[in-house]
This record gives sequence, C-alpha cells and structure tokens, in this order.
Amino acid sequence: MTKLILVRHAEAEGNIIRRFHGNTDSPLTKNGHRQANLAAKRLADEPIDVIYTSDLQRAYQTAGYIAEAKNLPLRKVKALREIHGGDWEDMLWTELPIKWPDAYKCWEETPHLLEMPNGETMTGFYDRVVGAVTDIIKKHLGKSICIVTHGTAKKALLCYFYKKPLKAFIDLAWHDNAAITVVQVKDEAYEVLLEGDNAHLGKLSTLAKQDWWKKKE
Repeated sequence: MTKLILVRHAEAEGNIIRRFHGNTDSPLTKNGHRQANLAAKRLADEPIDVIYTSDLQRAYQTAGYIAEAKNLPLRKVKALREIHGGDWEDMLWTELPIKWPDAYKCWEETPHLLEMPNGETMTGFYDRVVGAVTDIIKKHLGKSICIVTHGTAKKALLCYFYKKPLKAFIDLAWHDNAAITVVQVKDEAYEVLLEGDNAHLGKLSTLAKQDWWKKKE
C-alpha cells in the first residue's frame, strides 16, 4: 500500500497581497513560516519515506520544515509548480477581470476550459501535475510519500483521485495554506482519506481571514 501526503505550501506573499503568483517565485510570510512549522509538527509522528516539492520557494521553504523534522532530503521537481499564468503573473486579482474579462470569466465559471493569456492551459497544467505525481508514486510503491505543491495543483489532482473530469475542478473546495490531504494508493486506485485539513493551524489560518474562496449564493 502506498500513501500520499499532499501539503499545500504555507502562506506566501502573493496570498496576502492578493496577486496572481503562479510561477512568480514569492517567499513565505512570517505567518507562513509559522504555518509550515505547525504542518511539520502535525506530521512528526506520520511515517514518511521521501519528500518531494515544487521548486518554487514558497513550496520548498514549507517542505524544508517537514524535511528537518523527518531528517530527510528534499527532492525538487519543476513539474510540481503552480499553473503558469502568463500575462496574469504578479497582477493584482482585482485587475484581472478588468484587463482580461473573457479569460477571467472562464476562470470563474469554466476553469477547465481556461487558457491563461500567454500562459498554460488548464488541461496542459493538469497533465503536467498528474504526470509528475503518478511518476513519483511509481518510483516509491509501498512507501509513504510527502509532496508539497500548490493550491490549483491540489484541486487538479483531486479531480484525478476522485476519478472526476477536470470539469469538476470548480466544484472542489480551495485548501488553506499548509493544509494536508492524505491519499491511499493501491493498484492505481486512489482513496482520499483526508482532504484539505487545516486543524493544526488554529488562529494562523490564512483562509479564515479572507472570503474570496467562499462559494457565492
């Protein structure tokens, strides 16, 4: 039996100033470092054999806390990066619907069809991330694997784990920074045991201070 522990990176500058940081390489905030430390403590008694991380610093800084707690090296994989936003990179979220109304409407309503202006398509991104994770699993069958990645990546991966089409992306919840998801893998079948858990964060939660992620009535 293979176990997959997915961790979203802790709070980064882009999460607080609300700028689109797909491949923009922003570091963790002070609160993000505290979140990452709490995530590492949460996983301290969890068996982990190997740790992989996106090569963007908000991810590998988060993974560093886990690696230190488990005394394991980090393996950086570029294919675990967040979606590349093209022209959206480092733009304020409030500017996106003004400058790219059609693309932003697609992001809000039919994200599975989105092609970022001069950036990645959602389908290409999905193939990249799923391919990276399934390759990692094949290399470590029967092991406990920790992967630190990004919010959009986790949602895309959950579509795959739940055997839902990418169209279901919009129906899945956004996970908090440093939230943990646990998936059991057996014979290419995936069972999500825990999804987006942030109980270890308490008052340090990022989403608790924001409302953009709440579904509109």
